[in-house]
Amino acid sequence: MKRLIGAVSAVLMVFAAMPVQAADKVVLMLNWYVYGEHAPFYYGKAKGIYAAEGIELEIQEGRGSAATTQAVAAKTADFGYVDVPTMMRAAIKGAPVVATGVLLQTSPMSAMGFADKNIKKPEDIKGKTVAITPADSMTQIWPLFLKKTGLKESDFQTVAGDGQTKLNAVINGQADLLLGYVMDQSMKIKDATGKDVYPIKFADYGINMVSSGIIANADYVKANADLVRRFMSATTKAVEAAEKEPKAAAQSILDANSKGGKIDTLTQGFELTIPLYRTAETKSKRPFQVTDQNMTDSVNLMVEYGGLDAKAKDNPKAFYTNDYLPKSGS
Repeated sequence: MKRLIGAVSAVLMVFAAMPVQAADKVVLMLNWYVYGEHAPFYYGKAKGIYAAEGIELEIQEGRGSAATTQAVAAKTADFGYVDVPTMMRAAIKGAPVVATGVLLQTSPMSAMGFADKNIKKPEDIKGKTVAITPADSMTQIWPLFLKKTGLKESDFQTVAGDGQTKLNAVINGQADLLLGYVMDQSMKIKDATGKDVYPIKFADYGINMVSSGIIANADYVKANADLVRRFMSATTKAVEAAEKEPKAAAQSILDANSKGGKIDTLTQGFELTIPLYRTAETKSKRPFQVTDQNMTDSVNLMVEYGGLDAKAKDNPKAFYTNDYLPKSGS
């Protein structure tokens, strides 16, 4: 018996002396400064979901989808969370980037103003003033929204400025509405004023286009296939967990960054994001499972209205892959 105990002890000592497999360090760069949409990443990190996949996650704030796409293309960030149509414009020009999962499969683009102004449908925009940022993604798609809803540019006035100027125009009463994302600019206005905002969503009027997703350098994906699978598995689980606990997910942002916003609007912003995760075709699927048709429609729209080179229509599948996503139930 003593010999057996000694042998077992020796084996245990060998295992104890073996080096522990180090977690893979991964940098995820966001599309912008943190807001409610980003809650799943922080929640996944806080709950140990990434750690369970052998990933040590670092989340970095971004300065716009174009800048984040450049960082991923240059491999200064391993993954990016960006506006996928913005990534397409870079990819068609040669940037070696691909979407490994499209999370927002319905566009958050909206025309929004204070709820108490009772601007709730397109015809209510007539006679109003709309704040825009020239050449941004929403302003490029705006003519299609007008066409879909029967509005003309002569039906309203516009004022132009950068993102903050646009916000200030609505906050200060210089404009009745602005073009923004339902879960982003609306919450910034509410944070500043305490007043509710009502969005007229482009997607409600037949504009079918994807928005944010995870991207990576194409060469990085090929060289790190297992890591990409583990990252997408963890991120899928993080989104699913956050959907079930929106306030806790929002709180994880503040736990990581005390200046990340206010809990009420972070929570509300995230709750406004959740319905954008799926379309009618993907409502029974796990997050990120975008359809080929949705991506093809998005490419076609971007070619016609968003400045995307027409050759993008030759192969929409070049911009994304579902190959690294977890299977149902895994």
